[in-house]
Parts: sequence; C-alpha cells; structure tokens
Amino acid sequence: MNQNMLHTPEGVRDIYGEEYARKLRVEELIHEKIRSFGYKDIQTPSFEFFDVFSKEVGTTPSRELYKFFDKEGNTLVLRPDFTPSMARCAAKYFMEEDIPIRFSYSGNTFTNLSSLQGKLNEVTQMGAELIGDGSVEADAEMIAMLVQCLKNTGLKKFQVSIGQVDYFRGICMDAGLEQETEMALRENISGKNIFGVEDLLKECNISDEHYLALLKLPELFGTEEILDKAAELVSNERSLGAVERLKQLHRLLKTYQVEDYISFDFGMLSKYNYYTGVIFRAYTYGVGEAIVKGGRYDNLLKKFGKDAPAIGFVVVIDDLLTALASQHIALQTGENNILIIYEKNSFDKALKKAISLREEGKFVELIPHNNIPTEKYLAFARQNRYSGVFFEYDKEDAKA
Repeated sequence: MNQNMLHTPEGVRDIYGEEYARKLRVEELIHEKIRSFGYKDIQTPSFEFFDVFSKEVGTTPSRELYKFFDKEGNTLVLRPDFTPSMARCAAKYFMEEDIPIRFSYSGNTFTNLSSLQGKLNEVTQMGAELIGDGSVEADAEMIAMLVQCLKNTGLKKFQVSIGQVDYFRGICMDAGLEQETEMALRENISGKNIFGVEDLLKECNISDEHYLALLKLPELFGTEEILDKAAELVSNERSLGAVERLKQLHRLLKTYQVEDYISFDFGMLSKYNYYTGVIFRAYTYGVGEAIVKGGRYDNLLKKFGKDAPAIGFVVVIDDLLTALASQHIALQTGENNILIIYEKNSFDKALKKAISLREEGKFVELIPHNNIPTEKYLAFARQNRYSGVFFEYDKEDAKA
C-alpha cells in the first residue's frame, strides 16, 4: 500500500483522544474568558484572495504562503494570519460603524515553513480584536484579558512582554534612516544581535544620540523602571510619546491587578509591518516561542477602505498545550464521561441507563461485550479518562 495513504505531509499532524480533549478544553476556557469581556464570535474563510495577505498589507512573506488558483485564475491563499481577515471583515460589514467592534475567533492558520525549522505548518489559534477604539484603555483591556485567559487555563508562570513600535520608528525617522536600513535594524534588534546592530549603524551617517539609542534598544527590557531609562535616550516627540503611552498603560494594568505578569521590552519588533504602537507577547516555560502575539494596528483597516484604529491578539493553542503539559498542569477532561459495557441480551437495560444518564448531562458511550477481559475495558476507561464504568450483563449489573 502507498505509505502516503497513511502518513500526513511534513508540518501537519493528527490529534485525537485525550490530547484532543485537552485541546478542546483549553479552547473552551479561553473562549469563556473572552466572551466575559463582551466579544462576539466571528468565523472567516480558511482561504482568501492573495491581496488580503500581500506585501502591501505587511503580513507574512509571499514565500511562506500556501498559494493556489481557483477556476477563474484568481490567486488564493490559505490564511497565515487572522488579523488581515478581521480587518477585511470589519471594512466589509461595519464600514459606517463608529461604535467599537469586538471580535472573537478561532481556527487554523497555515504557513509554508521549511522542514528544517521544526515547526508545525498548521496551528490552531484563538484570539480577539477590538476595532474602532484607539485609546490606551483599549490597550489595557486587551492585555488584561489576555492575562485572564491564560490564568483561566491553569497557567501560572508566564510573562507578558510589552514593546512599542513607535519608539523605534521615531528614532529611525528622526535619524533620517532609509527603509531598507530600518528593516535590517529591525531584524537585528528583534534578535538581540547587538553586534549586527553596531555593524549596521557604523555604515550610517547619524548623530551620537541616535546611534546610542538604537544600539541600546536590545538592552532596554525589564519592569517599570526601564520606561524612564528609555525616555532619557531620546528627544523626538514620537518616541517620547510612545514611552508616555506605556506609562499610562502600566497604571491601568495595575488597576486590572495584572502588573505582576507584565514586563517591557523596547527591542521587541514584529516581522509584521502593520503594527503601529504597542505590541506584546506572552512567554512561559517549556516552549521556545511566544504562546501569544498581539499588538495595535491603527493603519491596517485603511488598506481595506475603513479608517479605524484596532488592537488584538492570538493565542497559539498548540504551543499553550505544550506548555501546560511540560508544567504538569492538569485539565479536567472527562468528568462527565460514562462507559457502559453490555451483553447483547442486556442492551435494552443498558440503553435505558444511557438515556437516563444523558438526561442528567452525562456523555455516555455504549460498547458491546466481546469476550474481552474486564481488566482491558477498565484500562481503556482509565486511558480515556471516563469518570464511571458500568457493566450490564445477565446478572445484576455492577459499577466499576
């Protein structure tokens, strides 16, 4: 038999059994918290026109997209990122709306990565977008909601690192740097490559102030006190405004009582060019990548015809599950699951019991007895985390 009939392609995998039950439970817990903030569910297509994710929009590079054609010859793309899809929806259905819109969503994203990177090409993401509110209060709501979402899954040891794109762009604009140089600096600063930053700056004709500010960027991370240090390094209004915005944000996060989970990192710069202000990522033990990514994208909706500020985040569910498992955080999955083993001539009795239990809100599975040892059925029940097992035989039934 052709082995491709049994195996999945590189970068994707099957999820089943207890692992999938844990995944569904995590999604349920996150969704529960997002809904509590007034966010409404929305579903967008798994593929869109190429233009939605084009270079002009500032999303995933073209080489990392799964592209194909429809019968009319249009180029289509499996979505690599939810944010442009949310922006398109807001522009299409809420063009004239001036009251803030709150979206909640979940689904899979697809990125055509090299197999050498060792990452999944298809991952599940859940997230939220707040469109039409450009205030610092909206920034605080989004980050506080993120913290509460992670706590609701049982995660305790994590950190939300907050950056500000305008701080970096303010320095580059004031220094008169070309876009190509800015992009190269962005990559090196984000990777904490101080030597790479220094080599690039030596080739630029900029003042000592700009040189020092850009060179120090990878080192500007820490708690609240780092904000004053960042302000001392710059004099342009855009960068100073970015620092002041972060100070206001920190005060609000104290009001939300989530400041213990917060740190700041001025060297955090996303590969997505559509971010305009505050950006943030959540990190925890057991995962090398950020389990949450988000930020403000006040200019993105203009690409779709609607001029409105916006902010959002996505939780990478697969990475969050890895973190929960590595930290031995248990998820209750199967507390309502019941297994009934019955002999053929006891089916009616077993069915009545199943109907009664289902009416109580239990999830009941009926399995015919096939001369398999009782111990094997019990082992199966333990493996799949059934809360109860009943045996319906000719003789009086017994509960295991």
